[in-house]
Amino acid sequence: MSEDEITRQLQHKSIRHFTKQSVADALIKTLIDVAQHTATSHYLQSFSVISITDSRLRAQIAQISGQQYVAENGHLFIFVIDQHRAALLAKQPQLQELGSTDKFLQGASDALLAAQNTVNAAESLGLGTVLLGSILNDAKRLIALLHLPTLTFPIIGLIVGYPDQKTQAKPRMPQAAMHFTNGYNLPAQFQQDMQAYDEVIAHYYATRLTNQRAESFSHLLTRSATTSPKKRSELLSALHQQGFLTTK
Repeated sequence: MSEDEITRQLQHKSIRHFTKQSVADALIKTLIDVAQHTATSHYLQSFSVISITDSRLRAQIAQISGQQYVAENGHLFIFVIDQHRAALLAKQPQLQELGSTDKFLQGASDALLAAQNTVNAAESLGLGTVLLGSILNDAKRLIALLHLPTLTFPIIGLIVGYPDQKTQAKPRMPQAAMHFTNGYNLPAQFQQDMQAYDEVIAHYYATRLTNQRAESFSHLLTRSATTSPKKRSELLSALHQQGFLTTK
């Protein structure tokens, strides 16, 4: 990997507003090719990708996400855990194993790694990207909209397009708070380090180019730990509906 590539990845930033210039079909095909060539557990390739090109469907996905920009420009992909294809090809009457926690995590890792690989490829070509965990704000509705069969599950969305905004990279926490040796071991100065990081984050949000506000990392964590979109409580039920995590 070149030094320029490392620098680009260290400067990664999400883009939420894109120009009206469409991403060419040939480039979409290249990005899917990159996704396909991502490392995959046991070479089983347990994921699929859905391109959303219907504007009405995309508007409904934006409703689920709660983000208007999801309905706008750029190319929207939905990455899907896919053990359904294996069930069809295996041609066995009893395939409970495909709905197991092991197979779910296998598919999740395949799909998420492929999504990140696609991000890296797109950004290397000068495109902007934003990953969308918010598609899970109403997983059951999304499953119905995409006509997903059993043993599939939508895990993350991704918009790729030509940037129409300037953004800044968000500062990451100190490595000592997340990188350990031979076991989990927060440093003695963890609280002090995080207080200092709160100050860094507060300065970032107060001075960034758009949507300035008072914020800290501790507040972000606290809000995440105490609140979530209402339909997120149905995620386990949605997984069961799709045939996952139903066996011991």
